[in-house]
Amino acid sequence: MNDAPFDLDPALIDRFAAIVGEKHALRDQQDIAPYLTERRGLWHGRTALVLRPGSVEEVSRIMRLATETATPVVPQSGNTGLVGAQVPDKSGREIVLSLSRLNRIREIDVLSNTVTVEAGVILQTLQEAADAADRLFPLSLAAQGSCQIGGNLSSNAGGTGVLAYGNARELCLGVEVVLPTGEVFDDLRKLKKDNTGYDLKDLFIGAEGTLGVITAAVLKLFPKPKGREVAFAGLSSPEAALSLFGLAMDRAGAALTAFELIGQRPYDFTLQHAQGVARPLADDWPWYVLMQVSSGRSAEDARGLIEDVLSAGLEQGIVGDAVIAASLAQGDAFWNFREVLPDAQKPEGASIKHDISVPVASIPQFIEKAADAVELVSPGARVVCFGHMGDGNLHYNISRPVGGGDEAFLGLYHAMNKAVHDVVRSFHGSISAEHGIGQLKRDELLATAPPMAIELMRRVKAAFDPAGIMNPGKVI
Repeated sequence: MNDAPFDLDPALIDRFAAIVGEKHALRDQQDIAPYLTERRGLWHGRTALVLRPGSVEEVSRIMRLATETATPVVPQSGNTGLVGAQVPDKSGREIVLSLSRLNRIREIDVLSNTVTVEAGVILQTLQEAADAADRLFPLSLAAQGSCQIGGNLSSNAGGTGVLAYGNARELCLGVEVVLPTGEVFDDLRKLKKDNTGYDLKDLFIGAEGTLGVITAAVLKLFPKPKGREVAFAGLSSPEAALSLFGLAMDRAGAALTAFELIGQRPYDFTLQHAQGVARPLADDWPWYVLMQVSSGRSAEDARGLIEDVLSAGLEQGIVGDAVIAASLAQGDAFWNFREVLPDAQKPEGASIKHDISVPVASIPQFIEKAADAVELVSPGARVVCFGHMGDGNLHYNISRPVGGGDEAFLGLYHAMNKAVHDVVRSFHGSISAEHGIGQLKRDELLATAPPMAIELMRRVKAAFDPAGIMNPGKVI
């Protein structure tokens, strides 16, 4: 553990603490510890101070003082990010700004189908509040019990609902942001149509706290589906899964609200290591699809649509076997099976993860070519492939070879990343589909993105944060 003294003037720490009050200014390192690392343990930082403001005004005063004193600030929401964007560096000079106390749902407007929420609202809390108002907030992530809306927006979170509803950016109508100078940009509008100049909110969504601090947002709500059907299907190949996706789009259209691809290895890992899961299908298959159809008309309509898709798939030889959930509980169990896939990989030892996207039609080719690239880097390494096939996003993870050493395998991290990402780029894909850039992919972004794109990002950063205090070392 690094016990070096913190390079922050105690008098300055006192000034920051006075803004939020001593109770909400954490100085004890035991209290601070949960804010200094992320869930995978890849980054460990240091700070002398965690500030937990309770109002936009307090955030504004903190940022004004930070700019005045050139103090770097790391905004943090639920600390569930996977690229290290929310973790301070090891210098001890940066302070952490936790948004967890800004946790009010300010308004639910049923007629406008909008909700106005503060950045610290937990995603699941928002989902439940929308449900109580007979509405749906469709953003859905494995970490929804602890991730917060500010982080969802700052990372432009994706999840299982992107196919039908879009990612966080598409779900946001307006934002409230505190700029590095302490000025407040209040753009909490409910308008679905607004052509009055630049869409400034989109600069902050996905910026990972490098341009300002999102403190609140207006988000879209949707009518709750009157029918939802979930099915698990076994297939012979990714090509068959792609054919089934095309069939589902043709037969169900906008009612197709999820289409998840699962390889045999993550399926087997889940059966072996996860608690409380049941085998969805009696026989084993090389690939699986979890599909959901939602209807705004009726439960019977949803059932008819999914039966039509699967019947056609079976008749055409695309689907080997399939089961439709017999109840809401079984449908939830199918989704739980999907959500626990990442954790079920952990007992298999060290892994190297990739959050990529390619055009949907290229997924089978990508899977084939990427497997060859992985084998060249680490013979015997095990591909653990699953993800949101409907929107082209795959979690292409690699577990170490059976019997291999964790440390030796992780030593191949950069070589493996390069091999997989080179294949991604050959399909004009993205090396970060939904997790962001943070620390993890910053250097690769700088090395591989078009030079003009990097230059424009730097100009935007300089315009909003000339003092360079907003989450330094992240993204750009």
